[in-house]
Amino acid sequence: MAKTSPVEFIQQVGKEASRVTWPTRKETMVTTAMVFVMVIIAAIFFVAADQVIRFAVGLILGVGR
Repeated sequence: MAKTSPVEFIQQVGKEASRVTWPTRKETMVTTAMVFVMVIIAAIFFVAADQVIRFAVGLILGVGR
């Protein structure tokens, strides 16, 4: 495998970066909002699951009476 010089490497990186299709501002905002929505949904799910498991363990062990 041939070694490339640092200058050639930087040129290749610049060439590849120019080929990247960057998202628009709207696409970035929509995907960011979707991430926040999914995080909230996951948080609600895990809080509910934790409460159900806590209740079941409390019933089984007789704790919290």
